[in-house]
Amino acid sequence: MAQSVKIADDRLVDDARVMAELQSRSLAGQITHWARIGRAIERSGRFDHVRLSRVLAGEAETTALTPEEKAVWSERFLVKMSEPGPAEEAFFTELRVSGKAVGLDASGKLIAAEAQAEE
Repeated sequence: MAQSVKIADDRLVDDARVMAELQSRSLAGQITHWARIGRAIERSGRFDHVRLSRVLAGEAETTALTPEEKAVWSERFLVKMSEPGPAEEAFFTELRVSGKAVGLDASGKLIAAEAQAEE
């Protein structure tokens, strides 16, 4: 029986749409395919979610991971690194508010930002 599921990760959906086109699948078919692969990996006995979580938390080395776990770790690590943490958000907000932020304009000239009201 078909059921609707909301996927909040737009990048995942965009990637699935591209792969669906390449593999001659529907978007739902591609996401189902990926879900089955993920389920198979987790059930394989060579995938330990707890170990993977420990490595992602910095409590263990990546050398402890199987090749399957390293593939998942790599993807999750890249996602985490592309999202600023609360301390980074606060730092850049302070720079914007104080007017201490600098950058380059279209010609490569260094410019300073004007102070902004806090968001």
